Amino acid sequence: MSQPTVLIVDDESAFCELCAMWLTKAGYQVETCGDGASAEQIFNTKQIDLVLHDLALPPSFRPEDGIALLPHYKDRPVIVITGHDDKPLAMQAIEAGAWDFIGKPVDPELLLVVLERALIKRRLTQEVDRLRQEQSGSDDHLGLIGNSQAIADTRELIRRIAPTDVPVLIQGPSGTGKEVIANALHRHSLRRDGPFISVHCGAIPGELLESELFGYKRGAFTGADRDRKGLLAMAHQGTLFLDEIGEMPLNMQVKLLRVLQEGTYYPVGSREMETINFRLVSATNRVLPEAIESGLFRDDLYYRIKGLTLTTLPLKDRPSDIPVLIRHFLENLHHNDLPLSLDSEAMQWFCQQPWPGNVRELRNILESAAAICLGQTITLQEIQLITGQTTTPTTLLPSGDGTLEQQVSRLEIQLIEQALAQFQGNKTRTADHLGLTRQGLLKKIQRYGIGAQ
Repeated sequence: MSQPTVLIVDDESAFCELCAMWLTKAGYQVETCGDGASAEQIFNTKQIDLVLHDLALPPSFRPEDGIALLPHYKDRPVIVITGHDDKPLAMQAIEAGAWDFIGKPVDPELLLVVLERALIKRRLTQEVDRLRQEQSGSDDHLGLIGNSQAIADTRELIRRIAPTDVPVLIQGPSGTGKEVIANALHRHSLRRDGPFISVHCGAIPGELLESELFGYKRGAFTGADRDRKGLLAMAHQGTLFLDEIGEMPLNMQVKLLRVLQEGTYYPVGSREMETINFRLVSATNRVLPEAIESGLFRDDLYYRIKGLTLTTLPLKDRPSDIPVLIRHFLENLHHNDLPLSLDSEAMQWFCQQPWPGNVRELRNILESAAAICLGQTITLQEIQLITGQTTTPTTLLPSGDGTLEQQVSRLEIQLIEQALAQFQGNKTRTADHLGLTRQGLLKKIQRYGIGAQ
């Protein structure tokens, strides 16, 4: 996923520079400006994910004029910057569409938390919209794109375990669709009408994770000027997805274990116990038994979260899914409002790569290539321009343009013929290598007439 971009709108250039420095170090991209007209121009010409907005801007410096700008940012989260005495004004801004507010002088750690919460809320809103759209159509593939046996087995396991309330641990390399699986488990669970709350345990500083999960009471610490509901409470009667749980600090692991065992917790700064009920889905790219041996993960928490385990395979271990994924992504990529295709050499290149970043990396390269594509067909040269590679594949597909379906068919024929040659015609080993069942391989051999010449 690309870095989120924050637009800072404030007429104090020193403040903009300071915030830009903080946010850049935290992994954000930053745009700054000092007035509403410039902010609107930047917003309309660049991809903005979040807006940090002062209300008293030139030329009028009237806060009501700043509030009037808020609807221009559409569905993007806007965090309003206020002075200490501007709480009523901040509430007016929230009523006008702002998502949150933060007072000056701004605490950098609190700012990062507020921005992260805004991103989470936006993702939740987008997820709700997407799920509503999916309800009117088919969800047979559960969001998992591919025809390999590994993907088919994962779909079947999701269908079996989704209706249960057993905790699920999803393990596998980054970029292999662990959050997609978590979403599918929620959509097909008995809690589908409840919230799906996703928390990246490595993205929130360890010292702030407790207040983010448990929430806090006013006065619990510096900057806690109001009660705030935590992500655990937001997940009540729904699904809590703890992504990269292996990054969770040990002290938080103890507190999470207590929540899972007793179904209760205390917000930070509170003596009143809260009761919670959610289904836990966790994910990690770590080998947790090794982390336990190294003293980085608690064994009692591990046994609590691994009620059922799903393992995702790297893309290099299921190469037959690559053309299917490309076809799926190209359906949503357009150039000049027309659909895109991939030429045969580019398709061959995609199928020869090791993909250390897996599906996420493949999609990002396709999206980047679509942005610079001169026609309606993405070429190998454009792919090489994006990746910085200049080498040509050692073997090429048969020449000829054709539709994407025809190109994919030629590629499947070549892959099957190469695998059959590699395993001296052994169809069982060939099927395993290609991520197919033996029956599926035989159907493709018959369909394409492979070996019939």
